Amino acid sequence: MIWSLIKVLLFVTIVAALTLGAGYLTDSGEGMRVAVAGYEFTLGPLQAVIVALVLLAIVWLVVRLVGLLMAVLHFLNGDETAISRYFDRNRERKGYEALSEGIVALASGEGKLAMSRAAKAERYLRRPELTAVLTAQAAEAAGDTRKATEAYKSLLSDPASRFIGVRGLMKQKLAEGDRETALKLAEKAFELKPKHAETQDILLQLQAETADWKGARATLGAQRQTGTLPRDVHRRRDAVLALQQAKGVLDETASIEAQEAAIEAQKLSPDLIPASAMAARAYIAKGDAKNATRVLKKAWAMNPHPDLAAAFAEIDPGETAQDRVKRFRTLTAINPENDETRMLLAELNLAAEDFPAARRALGDLVTRHPTRRSLAIMAAIERGEGADEAVVRGWLARTLTAPRGPQWCCDKCQSVHASWGPICANCGGFDTLSWREPVEGTGPSATQSELLPLLVGMQTEKPADIEAEALADAKGARS
Repeated sequence: MIWSLIKVLLFVTIVAALTLGAGYLTDSGEGMRVAVAGYEFTLGPLQAVIVALVLLAIVWLVVRLVGLLMAVLHFLNGDETAISRYFDRNRERKGYEALSEGIVALASGEGKLAMSRAAKAERYLRRPELTAVLTAQAAEAAGDTRKATEAYKSLLSDPASRFIGVRGLMKQKLAEGDRETALKLAEKAFELKPKHAETQDILLQLQAETADWKGARATLGAQRQTGTLPRDVHRRRDAVLALQQAKGVLDETASIEAQEAAIEAQKLSPDLIPASAMAARAYIAKGDAKNATRVLKKAWAMNPHPDLAAAFAEIDPGETAQDRVKRFRTLTAINPENDETRMLLAELNLAAEDFPAARRALGDLVTRHPTRRSLAIMAAIERGEGADEAVVRGWLARTLTAPRGPQWCCDKCQSVHASWGPICANCGGFDTLSWREPVEGTGPSATQSELLPLLVGMQTEKPADIEAEALADAKGARS
């Protein structure tokens, strides 16, 4: 409404200026004398201006007529498109002007203006591969999803613009949460342009979400071939996908191929803890304890982890607690100063009821780097050595406020997971889980649970339940 008012005021101003100018020229009284071919003409000031404008219009018309005449001559000379090109030049100029105005409007966030300019450009240019893209993006900016969908579908009929249409529809389905349709569209887009990096990433994520590990590995191979992934990253992610392919290795009906897939995953990335544990179990299923031990020792040297210790225990599940302590020395001798190694050795000695050895194995861990697990182990040691119940409850109370210790944490969103997986359940990131200390804030809690150690001398209703739970946590890695 304001723009309409401005245009009306501008028009009135121009008319008033022209009227004042004409009146000034009329009142000046000066004229212009023109002699042509023996004839003499006397023109007033206003008449001279009018004649000049008429002459300019005539010159413009002559130029246009000459251009048209040249087009006709070219047509008569055999150029069948000469006349159509003559008229198309003006249409193209107007069409590209409208197209550029639409692009500028879209960049400025004026979706409706961009849509109107796109419609004008389409009338002049008749090139949907250009105008339909602008129309679709402008419709999305304006919130008109139906119009955007129609525009993207109009691009599917032309091979030159089919990929743009498929990609646009794929992104719409992703925004709507229709992952199944988005996957089919991503597969089609990948078929049209297998080297398109964004399409590769989207397809890989959707395939991983639907557990299509074979297809995901093929997509990953395409990323490696096109150079969008470094070699080391490709090997790591390929190992992750190979690991998921072999997930049924422990089933009774697991095939030899599944076992080999687990071993392949470990070879691709020896530092991938779940792959090493699964490969070891594959060797155990074959009765190959030697190779299972080799795989676990190599993985333990890179990154000690409770899952590796659990797999190592499965090599000889019927051994006594004392025999297990001896056999585990081949593992605990690697990285002996590592916190995980210390806690594992302490738990093994707890199971063998060698409490002094368990205390020596734990060392200063409870003071240097106390965690819930190490404090629970210390409580079990105190209980096993016959310490007073108040001392045991003191260690147990400290577990309530102690850090959790290393966990499977997402490097992208920092969420903590109970077990490893190829995809973060919180943010959907692929291969973002790593075994490390979670990011935890510090400061007093809302419940003031830091005061609990001061209350351990007080009698509780069921202290045995608390102790049993802590002891169970301490024995978690032994089974």
